[in-house]
Amino acid sequence: MSIRYPRPLLPGDRIGVTSPSSGVPERLRGRLDFAVKTVEARGYEVEVGRCMDGDAGHVSASAAERADELMRMLTDPSIRAVVPPWGGETAIDLLPLLDWDRLREAEPTWVVGYSDMSTLMTPLTLLTGWATVHGNNLMDTPYRTPEGLSSWLDLVALEPGSRITQVPPGRHRTSGWDDWVTSPEVTDLNLDKAGTWRRLDTTTGTATGTTTDVIVEGRLIGGCTETLCNAIGSPYADLTAFTRQHAPEGLIVYVEACEDSALHICRNLHGMRLAGFFDAANAVLVGRTSAPDSPSLTQDEAVMDALGGLGVPIIADVECGHVAPYLPIVNGALGRVVHTPHRSELIQTLT
Repeated sequence: MSIRYPRPLLPGDRIGVTSPSSGVPERLRGRLDFAVKTVEARGYEVEVGRCMDGDAGHVSASAAERADELMRMLTDPSIRAVVPPWGGETAIDLLPLLDWDRLREAEPTWVVGYSDMSTLMTPLTLLTGWATVHGNNLMDTPYRTPEGLSSWLDLVALEPGSRITQVPPGRHRTSGWDDWVTSPEVTDLNLDKAGTWRRLDTTTGTATGTTTDVIVEGRLIGGCTETLCNAIGSPYADLTAFTRQHAPEGLIVYVEACEDSALHICRNLHGMRLAGFFDAANAVLVGRTSAPDSPSLTQDEAVMDALGGLGVPIIADVECGHVAPYLPIVNGALGRVVHTPHRSELIQTLT
């Protein structure tokens, strides 16, 4: 069975906005409106759903309401992509409420996001074969995309079979989050510090025969460690079955930490490994993080403590996490990672 790529978006297509996890408080509606206008400027229509409340608690509506709205958007042929304003905390409560049989039979729709959206998007790829985009959320979409990277809006317009190469810009952000209350239309990412990918392990790189160069291929899959780890081992995150059906060539697994300490991340990654999440990994990409170290363990050490025994390349500070800028990754796409002292790139082929 092959990966199912949604039809590429065309001007005039409709994009659905809903909050499967956390909604948008009233004080940030200016940023939401500006983000919607950014998408509309690309020629798309935008439908904002009813599950958007960010003032009542940590979720936008009841689990049943959020699941119903997400299912409606995913199975409405007139909606070609679904994107949340951002992630949140407990999207996991939607997993048993979605009609997975119906989704397997439906024409695939692009689903975009990161953070808590991993809890839904990764199972969607694993259980239905739909390609999904781990990339910047709607509220981040107005930021100008740095040279070398792409926006999710670029990826969802690609034809099946297309190839896209992304190169780290060599700078990232350390200044936290912008104040969208006072500056709802900010578009400058303020990449204030130099830094690019780093090799954490000393395993020989595929095809080059050196201890520094990496050239490796595999199907891309992964997500946010803190949220996705809770689904691993359940029927919704069966990576073994996915690999058997879709990835005989093996996987490139990516993980990233949002805010948990190194000890928490270490435990999470150990649990994911015990559940088989990394069994077919040809390489592991680790997102750049601002999450804190622990007194006895750094975030790098946490990764190596849990995953160092895999015997595959482990590359850190990839732009696939909660530290800007954002490198969108297509779950299910064939990936090719190149990392040498002279260049780093991720090539994704929608095949």
